Amino acid sequence: MKMSDGLFLNSIRKVAVEYPHIEYHELIIDNACMQMVLNPHQYDMLLLTNLYGDIMSDLAAGLVGGLGVVPSGNIGEKAAIFEAVHGTAPDIAGKGMANPTALLMSAIMMLDHLGEPSAARQIESALYCVYRENKRLTKDVGGSATTRQFTEAVIHALEK
Repeated sequence: MKMSDGLFLNSIRKVAVEYPHIEYHELIIDNACMQMVLNPHQYDMLLLTNLYGDIMSDLAAGLVGGLGVVPSGNIGEKAAIFEAVHGTAPDIAGKGMANPTALLMSAIMMLDHLGEPSAARQIESALYCVYRENKRLTKDVGGSATTRQFTEAVIHALEK
């Protein structure tokens, strides 16, 4: 870790001096996690190695409701990938326990990226409706609905 962290820091420091108008700070991961919990608004962007990024993204997911509600988008110059942050969750696959919110929110981000804001807002509105009604939420967000029941509620809200 000393070598990989050192290489990362040396690389970032070299780039940072080329952009003096961008505020740059280094934190040890445990302090960064504490700062994220105490005052997450202080961060506009975090640049982290894969390991530390995974730690920080799991922490942030916990602050907003869990891995089941966190979408992600990796947007490059020529391609973009949108997916739920939690990945495949093979331990609960086929059990009706998964929360589709993160996947739906990733799809909303993708639709916005593709220039389809109307479709994005329709799905977003339906998703928010299900949460406001608070009747068909999955277990991870305090409900008792299955994945199918939650999804059917979103579809029903879309049809309204």
